[in-house]
Amino acid sequence: MPLVVLCGRPGSGKSRRAAELRAALGGPERQAHVVAEAEGGRAALRTEVERRLSRRDVVIVDAGNELRSIRYELYCAARQAGTARCLLHCAGGPDRPDEPPFEAPDPRNRWDRPLFTVHGEEPLPLAAIRAALFESAPPPPHRATRTQPLQSSSFLHHLDRVTQEVLAAVMAAQRSGAQPGEVVRIPGVAEGLVLNRPVSMAELSRLRRQFISYTKMQPSDENLPQLASMFLQYLSRSIQ
Repeated sequence: MPLVVLCGRPGSGKSRRAAELRAALGGPERQAHVVAEAEGGRAALRTEVERRLSRRDVVIVDAGNELRSIRYELYCAARQAGTARCLLHCAGGPDRPDEPPFEAPDPRNRWDRPLFTVHGEEPLPLAAIRAALFESAPPPPHRATRTQPLQSSSFLHHLDRVTQEVLAAVMAAQRSGAQPGEVVRIPGVAEGLVLNRPVSMAELSRLRRQFISYTKMQPSDENLPQLASMFLQYLSRSIQ
């Protein structure tokens, strides 16, 4: 059944809202599961969400959704499962320099909509959330099961090239003596990648394949400028 993704800064009330949603959306006809931060990081979280997704139950994700790349992965998982989804943004919370930067959702991005935002003690828009989850039309068949449009060929070529360039830059930085904790800079990308430990080419290649498998589910030219940034964020969350 549907997927509800919560996002917001630490201290914004996500866990409290997740408990409210679980009580409001669960019942005799369906269960509501809350998936919190899992040991094993991003890959373990994604695996648990995919395991829980079904035609009957509701899955509420209250973990690690401050980056748009994570929300995109969860969007792809819902599409692959053929179930509805929505995003709940818990606004507020302190801006802590020791926490990962929070990338606020943008309803212009398809993975950030339908979007609902709550502030402080404001009541949840439960009627609108229920409508988005239970009354909306099921998503169309996934593109992976249909003939891809011509524009996706250039998208996939760009995806392959960008991810290869990122891997090459990371390996070159390590060969040049980059130490754990240093920022690895990628040409043309504003943010960098902080490696807390040495990473082999085999591990980077495995993570690249995983990122490509999720990203190519929804090839779109609107994602082209963000691919390198999204891949860096994926690496940052996946390399523990």
